[in-house]
Amino acid sequence: MRITLCILLFCISLVSFSQNENLAKNYFDRGDFNKALPIFKALFENTPNRNDYFLSYLNTLQQLENFEEAQKLIEERLKFTRNHPIFFVELGRNHLLQNQTETADSIFNIAIKSIEENPKITFSIANTFEKYSLLDRAIETYEKGMSLDETLDYNSRLAKLYGEQGLLEKMFESYLNIIERNPSVLVIAQRNFSQYVTEDPQNEANELLRKALLKRSQNNPDLFYNQLLSWLFVQQKQYDKAFTQEKAIYRRTFDGLTEMLDLALIAMDDEHYVISKEILEFIIENSTSEMTRLEGYQYLMEIEIRTASKETYPEIKTKFTNLITTFGDGPKTFGLQVDYNRFLAFKNNDKETAIQNLKSLSKENLSRYQEAKVLMELADILVFDEKFNEALIYYSQIQNKIKNDPLAQEARFKVAKTSYFKGDFEWAKTQLDILKKSTSQLIANNAMELSLLISDNSLEDTTQTALKKYAKADLLKLQEKYSQSLLSLDEILKNHKGESIEDEALFLQAKIYELTGNYERAVSNYLEIIEFHNEDILADNAFFYLAELYNKTLEQPEKAKEFYEQIIFNHQDSIFFVEARKQYRSIRGDAIN
Repeated sequence: MRITLCILLFCISLVSFSQNENLAKNYFDRGDFNKALPIFKALFENTPNRNDYFLSYLNTLQQLENFEEAQKLIEERLKFTRNHPIFFVELGRNHLLQNQTETADSIFNIAIKSIEENPKITFSIANTFEKYSLLDRAIETYEKGMSLDETLDYNSRLAKLYGEQGLLEKMFESYLNIIERNPSVLVIAQRNFSQYVTEDPQNEANELLRKALLKRSQNNPDLFYNQLLSWLFVQQKQYDKAFTQEKAIYRRTFDGLTEMLDLALIAMDDEHYVISKEILEFIIENSTSEMTRLEGYQYLMEIEIRTASKETYPEIKTKFTNLITTFGDGPKTFGLQVDYNRFLAFKNNDKETAIQNLKSLSKENLSRYQEAKVLMELADILVFDEKFNEALIYYSQIQNKIKNDPLAQEARFKVAKTSYFKGDFEWAKTQLDILKKSTSQLIANNAMELSLLISDNSLEDTTQTALKKYAKADLLKLQEKYSQSLLSLDEILKNHKGESIEDEALFLQAKIYELTGNYERAVSNYLEIIEFHNEDILADNAFFYLAELYNKTLEQPEKAKEFYEQIIFNHQDSIFFVEARKQYRSIRGDAIN
């Protein structure tokens, strides 16, 4: 009975302490320090061995500028705590709060000197300095501790502090020390480096990292130095130099073609086709895997198509047929065959051949996903050829074959888009409203935009006359019949002026003007949307695409900056907000993650 009573009283005491502590913290957080003080004092006096109560009581005294009482409290603590020089840091800070800098420094020196007797307390002292943002002192403590005991490794803490202090050279050295001990942290280091490294090779951080890597690789030729140099050159878009590093890795390991292929694709995406082609040719020449060589050829053909003129189409067709003859026309080359038939339909104006080829390919012994990809390409060509009903059948088949795959959601969106091209706006909107909840953010955004286009232009005009004309112009753009599309949009702007379709027509025209190189007209259209349709849904689109046009095509970054600013400050909910902020910071010269 007595034991039970003791346990009950102990539990009640614990609950009471917890409630009092929460109450005091609440007062402290609200800045009501006078009310917090007596509670923290009572908690500390009842349990003097708890450092958290001591520190809460101390910090409250300091918030009330009762430094004299705070000093007495710390000095009492130092008398009874033999093994905690961290309280010298607390005492020094108490003087620092009173602007007694010299006294504070001398006490801080005592705290740091105590490490000489016991280097194992380095972290607790340095961490206390960090807590109070005394970063110089924290760095000094970590460095001293490591110099006294070689088993101590605070490189990760030092790297972080060096970075915060702008000591970039020391930061990189610390990270490289960490990687030397544990190469598996390479990716983490790259993520941290990316906070300081930019696209500019002349940027101070880029220069310092490059020099550090080159120096170390000469003294200790570990592969991770080549990997880091390759990564740095990719950040700087110097893909030829990155390729040199990847070749060095390959010649030492006869491995790494996967990473080299990734490099080729990055260069391709950035439209550096010459070096991308060189990398792919190296992969094809050195790979022992037929599938890797086939993949290399497939990407080479993609570059050929991207850089082609109509005069080279017969040559590209011959190269495709030769590759299919060499590697076979079965399931193994289905990706190459899909690309070939896309080229035939969309570039070489041979839709019928492409359709027949893809129908035959779909009957091969393909996986469900491969068959779905073939059917998607086939349906896309049928839409391009305005055979909408047949295309809808194939899109529906894709949804049945791979129900839970993102490709099925893409097929559903294309059902809606095809119905929109047909003029069946009600059915299109039904599909789009479902897709607004898609797990794919891109599909969800596209569905929302198209759904709003249909609903906005069905309210005023129940016959949807303007919307039908716009959908036709949109299809002509897809078919790359740009002149006809522009004429259709001109007719909408003339005959439906002041209607809700106007900003949509201006925007679509602007995109076509960009595609055809008529940048002056594109700028004019974007500015017209901004001036006269600033409250409409396409306003942030106009700001963003105008900024991108100035930044990446017209090479007027300062002009671009003012339009990125509009999104950052006036359209925070825009889907372009993150990219606009990134580009804005890049123009301004900030380091970008």
